[in-house]
Amino acid sequence: MPDKLMRSARLVGMKQTLRALETASVEAVYIAQDADQAVVRPIIEGCKELGVNVVYVETMAELGRACQIDVGAAVACILK
Repeated sequence: MPDKLMRSARLVGMKQTLRALETASVEAVYIAQDADQAVVRPIIEGCKELGVNVVYVETMAELGRACQIDVGAAVACILK
């Protein structure tokens, strides 16, 4: 897991990440590979439209740990 995610200002979750994408305040988005693809598709499409880098993480549990939360996370983002 990239150290940058642990050290940076970040948001965790679909709704917060989508809101941040709408305001163009996202540097990079992290998506768990085991997340439901139908759920993360809007995030992926938004990233493509805005040219935001997408980083894939193996599991939701790993992404949750990197975000220092006790549950898994499908999506997280680093803020500009």
